[in-house]
Amino acid sequence: MEPDEQKRIVEALLLAAREPLPAAQIAKVVPGLGAAGARGLLEALREEYDRDGRGFALCEVAGGYQLRTRPELADYVQRLEHERPARLSRAALETLAVVAYRQPVTRAEVEHVRGVDCGPVLRNLLERHLVRLAGHREVPGRPMLYGTTRRFLELFGLASLEDLPTLRDVEELARAAAAAAAEAGVEAAAPEPEPAAPAALVTEDDDPGEPRELH
Repeated sequence: MEPDEQKRIVEALLLAAREPLPAAQIAKVVPGLGAAGARGLLEALREEYDRDGRGFALCEVAGGYQLRTRPELADYVQRLEHERPARLSRAALETLAVVAYRQPVTRAEVEHVRGVDCGPVLRNLLERHLVRLAGHREVPGRPMLYGTTRRFLELFGLASLEDLPTLRDVEELARAAAAAAAEAGVEAAAPEPEPAAPAALVTEDDDPGEPRELH
């Protein structure tokens, strides 16, 4: 099969896929295209879209590849939405951060970090497919373990958990934000020692201890 035809097929697969599409799966569908060839073609497409300034980009997220609209065009895309998109509350965001950085983790361990009951928040994160059940801890009572999902990686634009910012990165961002606020004459809260979630997610300004998760 000609390379141009392979390229057309790959683009069609990317458009049709509802979830990030792994290179290995693409290689199984496209005739004459091995795994290495699929990765090379995907990278070539990514460079082409970036070079041509397309309104979309090819992103590697959650172990696969996905076509996404560019962030700078988000305001225009949102005009198509008739409903306000659901946003994670601060309580849900903090709980998700603890799970992401300390997984697999028990509910008791999450509550020890946050200092409040996290049962309703964890249930909502499970319903949103951002958190999954990851087995049991082999201690008396065998408490349930929680971990993040592929949907979590997809939502935050992460290829894998290794792409999460380190705690040092988070602390540096917090210090930089505090310094910028000080220069602007705004009093900033001291950064907390516990893990923070990726900065890309917008949160509501509700109470961290509220059991309500999504708006």
